[in-house]
Amino acid sequence: MSTPRVLISGASIAGPSLAFWLTRYGWETTVVERAPAFRDGGQNVDIRGAAREVLRRAGLEDAAREATTGELGTRFVGDHGETIAEFPVTDSDTDGATAEVEILRGDLARIFVDRTEGSSTTYRYGDRITALDDDGTRVRVSFEDGEDEDFDLVIAADGIRSSTRDLAFGRESVVRSLGLEMTYLTIPRDDTDIPWWQWYSGVGGRSITLRPDRHGTTRAVLTEVTKDRGDGVIPPRRSAQAQRAHLRERFADLPWQATRILDAMDGVDDIYYESIGQVRSPRWASGRVALLGDAAWCASPVSGMGTSLSIVGAYVLAGELASHVHHRDAFLGYERIMRPYVEQAQSLPPGTPQLANPTSRAGVGAFRTVLRIAASKPAKRLGAQLFSPPADKIDLPEYEHLLATR
Repeated sequence: MSTPRVLISGASIAGPSLAFWLTRYGWETTVVERAPAFRDGGQNVDIRGAAREVLRRAGLEDAAREATTGELGTRFVGDHGETIAEFPVTDSDTDGATAEVEILRGDLARIFVDRTEGSSTTYRYGDRITALDDDGTRVRVSFEDGEDEDFDLVIAADGIRSSTRDLAFGRESVVRSLGLEMTYLTIPRDDTDIPWWQWYSGVGGRSITLRPDRHGTTRAVLTEVTKDRGDGVIPPRRSAQAQRAHLRERFADLPWQATRILDAMDGVDDIYYESIGQVRSPRWASGRVALLGDAAWCASPVSGMGTSLSIVGAYVLAGELASHVHHRDAFLGYERIMRPYVEQAQSLPPGTPQLANPTSRAGVGAFRTVLRIAASKPAKRLGAQLFSPPADKIDLPEYEHLLATR
């Protein structure tokens, strides 16, 4: 039996995670990534619940722990940086706004890439898929920068705006805007930065957060409520220059750290923003092409489950592919196991995300009152659960017996 060849589109978390597991099962994978090189940047992501168990089974939990940001918890602050409420990190796999394993997206991706690159996985940067021809026995893939190639399977793991998904499924998936926009950037660290996730909510549905990293810098996020909300209303991206101008217009009047962040923008190369939404896909497979991660089910950053879903989804998809002779059965098993887990993650609390980003001064005051109560000793457990996603609500299959079969 020939070694199966799988093409994976996207080299963030889901793609390299899938390559890691398929490599362990003896498959050959190619990961194509539009970026010209591995992307070290990115903000904090957390690894919770079932995803922690997947890392344990992979033998990567210690590597992830060694690369954590050192964040001590989440602290909500007022106009002058005074503490409104704080929620320290716990030793729970699931509870709290700050997980026990907080790691930068780039650092986590690096762990998976380093364990696969040079084995039976090839990373192909600065390229993308331009066409797919699935004849039922193989997929002929056209690339922007290279000759056509044949693969047994193609997996789209290239994010919420996946172009590979559109090639295989058309406009079948619905991208639903949550009416929120988030801008991510890395700024120089200064003496006011502490090893806590600091969160400031201001009027107008705007918030600022600062988070520590392990590289001597600080990760900042500017968040704002928008009028874009509903199915199919994710707006096109602005240029970096236009986004800088937009942020100066929207955030210049906010107190706390707004001025510092806006002043630092011109010296920042990795400024990135996204309209926050969810992907609802009626199916995750079409012929020999399947969806994974945000391309399949983006639950949005506000769910607290994006990274965990990618890690668990990659583990399950690889295990099902290694378990079945036919890819159709594998894809059916993958969706049967993962869809209930995904649907729980996508079921956000009523009013999310606007309740945490109030527009009026009265709304900001009410939000801070709720936080103070949640952080008090009598409500300590309730406070931890306030930020706890359903990270462990899945019965993980065991695929260990498959490792030596191929």
